[in-house]
Amino acid sequence: MSDPVQAPHPGRTATRRPLVVLEGVQKHFGALHVLKSIDLTIAEGEVVVVIGPSGSGKSTLCRAINRLETIDGGRITIDGKDLPAEGKDLARLRADVGMVFQSFNLFAHKTVKQNVTLGPVKVRGTSAAEAGRRADELLQRVGVASQAAKYPAQLSGGQQQRVAIARALAMDPKVMLFDEPTSALDPEMINEVLDVMTGLARSGMTMVVVTHEMGFARRAADRVVFMAEGEVLEDAVPEKFFTDPEHPRAKDFLSKILTH
Repeated sequence: MSDPVQAPHPGRTATRRPLVVLEGVQKHFGALHVLKSIDLTIAEGEVVVVIGPSGSGKSTLCRAINRLETIDGGRITIDGKDLPAEGKDLARLRADVGMVFQSFNLFAHKTVKQNVTLGPVKVRGTSAAEAGRRADELLQRVGVASQAAKYPAQLSGGQQQRVAIARALAMDPKVMLFDEPTSALDPEMINEVLDVMTGLARSGMTMVVVTHEMGFARRAADRVVFMAEGEVLEDAVPEKFFTDPEHPRAKDFLSKILTH
């Protein structure tokens, strides 16, 4: 795969081990069937971008991977282990699966640096000194090191979301989930967050990203998964998906969003 669009991460091969595996996953909200027999495998170091119309089940899929949503049927494994139901095992799983939400979910009463150090100290048992050193490193990486002593309310939305990414990375997760991470941001802040995510993708982080940002999908994804009405209708490399989608629903979706 010499095409840079199809292979945004040089040196990656198709033989990577599966890290996140969904088999026949079902989810209902009352009478609404939101995930219909989803089969999806995400390999270690792979970036999978999930797109589709509103109400297609994208966010539910993302939230099911770290059990923020329980499933009604099927199986999800992370690094070969089934999702635990509750308790300490679930807390450990959540530490391995970083999550970045549409809303930033930072602790308002803690400083930026405290937000980033809290998880490693409380959950991982990291020393305060080591957690602080790592927080400084990560805040530098996402471009907000100068904001370390401020509180979330003193930051722009884009800065808050970059802190949220640093906070998730501080747990040294095996996989990062992004649930529409830019949809609550003003347009001028979107690229600063996408740039951080693109850098993360190129560093080899395993990522599942639900987004409406098609430029990011083209630039950073190994695979684009297209969902509609609770089903995965297409799963392809970005170049193939954006230039020659196979499913009529995908063609219709792209014709509507790419002509504006």
